[in-house]
Amino acid sequence: MSAADVRDHDPGDGRAATPSTVETPTWSAGAPAAALPPRAPDGGLATQDWPDVVEHFREGLIVCAAGGVVRHVSPVAERLLPEVVPGELLAAAGVTALTGEDPAEFTRHGRRLRVRPVPLSAAGRCWYVEDVTDSVGRADALLAERARSAFLAVVGEKLGNPLHPDRAAAAVVRLAVPTVADVAVLVLAPHSGRARWWRAIGSDGAVSAVDSAMLAATALPAAIEEGLAGTEPHALDWLVEQAAEVGWLPDLDGTGATARVVPLPGLDAPAGVLLVARAATTSYDEADLDLVRAFAARAGAALTTAVLYRDQVEVADTLQASLLPVEPAPASGVQWGTAYRPAQAGLRIGGDFYGSHRLTDGGSVFFLGDVSGKGVEAAVFTGQLRQCLQALHRVEPQPGRLLKLLNDALLETTQAHGQGRFATMVLGVQHPQRDGGLTVTMAGGGHLPPLVLRASGEVEVVPLSGMLIGVVPDPRIGEVTVRLEPGETCLLYSDGVTEARGGRRGDEQFGAERLLRTVTGCHRMPAPALAERIEQVTCDWLGHGDHDDIAVLALRATGPGTRATRHLRAVPTAGVDRRPRELHA
Repeated sequence: MSAADVRDHDPGDGRAATPSTVETPTWSAGAPAAALPPRAPDGGLATQDWPDVVEHFREGLIVCAAGGVVRHVSPVAERLLPEVVPGELLAAAGVTALTGEDPAEFTRHGRRLRVRPVPLSAAGRCWYVEDVTDSVGRADALLAERARSAFLAVVGEKLGNPLHPDRAAAAVVRLAVPTVADVAVLVLAPHSGRARWWRAIGSDGAVSAVDSAMLAATALPAAIEEGLAGTEPHALDWLVEQAAEVGWLPDLDGTGATARVVPLPGLDAPAGVLLVARAATTSYDEADLDLVRAFAARAGAALTTAVLYRDQVEVADTLQASLLPVEPAPASGVQWGTAYRPAQAGLRIGGDFYGSHRLTDGGSVFFLGDVSGKGVEAAVFTGQLRQCLQALHRVEPQPGRLLKLLNDALLETTQAHGQGRFATMVLGVQHPQRDGGLTVTMAGGGHLPPLVLRASGEVEVVPLSGMLIGVVPDPRIGEVTVRLEPGETCLLYSDGVTEARGGRRGDEQFGAERLLRTVTGCHRMPAPALAERIEQVTCDWLGHGDHDDIAVLALRATGPGTRATRHLRAVPTAGVDRRPRELHA
């Protein structure tokens, strides 16, 4: 081995070797160190000084002669590979990585080592040995942390979508397997003496099944009860046995598994607990527990959000159901037809309303109206108005006086709350006659005039006028009485029909004239079909544009023993006079 063999190779610490300009004598690989020549007379570095130099390398150095006999082992190499002894064959050390010709990385004596061979002159070879345990550990830790962060990011994304507690719980256990558990069980707090649980079981690195069931609160394992109280159980020896006893760990041997229970944070109390279990070969260390706790925090937030959303939806559905227009009460000799489309379809409620109440004498009070505004506030106001009508019609059946009583009640309500709201309305009373017809008396409170579809095909506009309801203490209320022969229909509608904007240009009102043309020739239609036709034609006119609340109420005199036909006659009969004429009170 010459000095150039060692000097011209990178020692592995990133510093390039600088060739010497001084000639140095040759060191024979087969000569003993004691026989090496002394330092050169000109001050150059003698060969026997190279062991002193390589002792300070960051890497260990093993130098072998041509026959594989170890000639030199630096202190670093001796510490890392004590089985390599100078003067003996390198193969006798039993280090497989030192027998090849390529760089290698292996674990020895609990340390991660990296070796790389460098050929020398005279068929010799040296090996650089580096301890990479710390750097590999840091790299592994970085990769593990990146994997944890990626997993938690996926968890946050997946658990941000389910807004139903059952779907959220199923998503939690499905995400837990196989990253944090072979078996994951989520248990919600007991309700009415029973607790709901979900379980996911892993198989070949994937979730094979997700099931759910109920368990009596008295049968919950003690560790689960501790978790529901907000603490992590410390008595882990019996945790696997407790979980196996209730049948949650079917694929894990009770003595060959490890488990942990972590509470899922909620608002005032834990939203539930998460039981995670693994085979004993992959027990939970502190890093694993930190990941499980972070996962549980996100799962608890998702479950809490889902429960709050469900509760809000239930309250909203209950309130909406109470504010939706109620279908008219069935009455003898009358067929009712209704159509309703709120401006905000997602809310299902609006400011238009209709309904009816039966009277003790066999007649009915019916009404259709429109309050100012849209959406929830308008719907609440309609609810107040309907409640007032339900109470007042029992003490005053006459339409005009009933409408004035309603006006007084609304004034008192709006002034007390400072709302400043008002309504338009048509309120009527119908009484069946012996010949099958109906006598209809209607009072108007600033609403659009009703239409009457006569048996002859004519469409008559009822001249009903009046002032807004809920504005002044003593409004002027119009009143008119009409008679409906069997087969004739009275039609009430809101301004959402006539003021619907659409058409070819998209901003043209539907208008009263177009409504008259729409219902002309529809006198044989049953009341439900007529109301539905008006809604469909109006919506076709609107296209997909915004609109006001739309409400339609039709009452048809059916006559004694007459069955209402379901045939929809939308095309006017030939020869029928389509010109509307007004009724006179």
